[in-house]
Amino acid sequence: MVSPLTRVLVRTPTTVGNFVEDGFWRQPDTNALLEEHKSLAQLLESLGAQVDIAESLDGLVDSVYMHDPMIMTPHGAILLRMAKPIRMDEPAHFRKSLEALGVPILGELTNPAFADGGDKVWIDEKTLLIGHSYRTNNEGIVQIRELLAPFGIDVISFDLPHYEGPGAVLHLMSVLSPISYDKAVVYEPLAPVRLLEFLKSRGISWFTVSEKEMLTQGSNILAVKPNVVILAAGNPEIESKLREAGIEVHLFAGENVAVKGDGGPTCLTAPLLRSR
Repeated sequence: MVSPLTRVLVRTPTTVGNFVEDGFWRQPDTNALLEEHKSLAQLLESLGAQVDIAESLDGLVDSVYMHDPMIMTPHGAILLRMAKPIRMDEPAHFRKSLEALGVPILGELTNPAFADGGDKVWIDEKTLLIGHSYRTNNEGIVQIRELLAPFGIDVISFDLPHYEGPGAVLHLMSVLSPISYDKAVVYEPLAPVRLLEFLKSRGISWFTVSEKEMLTQGSNILAVKPNVVILAAGNPEIESKLREAGIEVHLFAGENVAVKGDGGPTCLTAPLLRSR
């Protein structure tokens, strides 16, 4: 998740739908929503990624968060089943986008499994971390592990806390974002102890995020290559920590497309290819 990002899929946000009641957003400015998303795509291109853009899906307000309907692996995509009612149809739309782009599909989850892509973090090509949360259940983890077992990939799960309950979103990537092969950004108060111990065992150090900035996507950071990241603007504390450590930080204005929907730059992107 930190190797150079060479191809990425995003989806144009819809302006049609009930953001508050169905998506649990804070009501966004829909004009700004489109402009912010466009600026993110332009930033990704300027940083060397090929950006494929899927069409908007009216009524599916969360579909802009392209990281969640699938897990991209070195062996093809795994299409997921989503627990949030408004998102249940997204994987089928995602399949159409992948097939149109010629992206191979490794498999898909079946009932009673469900999972969100935001609950996964690749540490390296052979190590996948998964959060057991209200969006990813044990059967989802079991099926993902079975799909990846033939390739010798180790799938390690960590229980996430209750936090604000089933209606709120708390993914593994809400508390952990890798930014290089040996560095990450972590929101410690919600991070599982076993996860922190695992990071230490792998020689991965981290920068801590405050509660205030966790709530404005300060812990959801997209690495476009080692030590080069995209961060939602409005998080000066973690921005300063990263810059002082020599990390190259690129900001994008995400008040509407990121913060009001509880999804940072990683959530808005589906990496299709990272170079080795």
